[in-house]
Amino acid sequence: MLTISQLASYAGVTVRTVRHYHQIGLLAEPARDHSGYRSYDAAAVVRLIRIRVLADAGVPLARVQELLDAGPAEFTRAIAEIDQALSADIRRLRSNRRRIAKLAAGDHLALPQGVLDYLDRLRGLGVGESYIQLERDSWILLAAQDRPSIEIVIAAKNRQLDDDPDMTRLYRLLGSAPEWSPDDPRVVELADMVEHLRIRAIQSGELEIGGADRPDPFTALLDAAMTESAPVARRLLAILEERGWRGWTRLERVPEARIPDDVT
Repeated sequence: MLTISQLASYAGVTVRTVRHYHQIGLLAEPARDHSGYRSYDAAAVVRLIRIRVLADAGVPLARVQELLDAGPAEFTRAIAEIDQALSADIRRLRSNRRRIAKLAAGDHLALPQGVLDYLDRLRGLGVGESYIQLERDSWILLAAQDRPSIEIVIAAKNRQLDDDPDMTRLYRLLGSAPEWSPDDPRVVELADMVEHLRIRAIQSGELEIGGADRPDPFTALLDAAMTESAPVARRLLAILEERGWRGWTRLERVPEARIPDDVT
């Protein structure tokens, strides 16, 4: 007869493992001898070895009892089911590893390469990192909502930078804006430039003024991200609203505000 330590040694497990199998009912606890110690026989060794082999093969402990009691046909069927589950786990883990690898590259996980290249282009123009982070977060929100169309939008943005010196000047001004105080005189200059570009875009048909309907939740979320980005952002939007422009993501008219005659 064997002690629990001897049993564990024969089966190649730890004493703690044996006690755990007792607790979950996989291995029956033997009667104790006159000294109060557990005493195990050869059958316990055989059963414990079978449990260990199944567990080491990846069989969930919750199914070990089923396999120990199964006949040949049931055993084969159960093993096939477990193999399918393990295959699914392997695919999931491989996918997780690919995602983890992408995390090392920072924003690559959340943004397509075109957006990352565009943000690098803004950096090349001297745009500050504070604004880059704001722009990046907006692109992350857009990518989550409609990733397939992102490349089309990015292509249009790149064309603007290629063909429009005013857009480049706007980005250079925006690039330092997050560090400004709300009463910085450059906020008015920025508002002038934004208004000029809006008027020109409306005249060319590139931008439309929305109706008075309440904006959808996603548009409201993007606008809130802009508003909350820095105190100067709230001041900029307030100046634009005084001039008749409401919204950042979707442009709307301010009731009774004066809109330039050539864009009404």
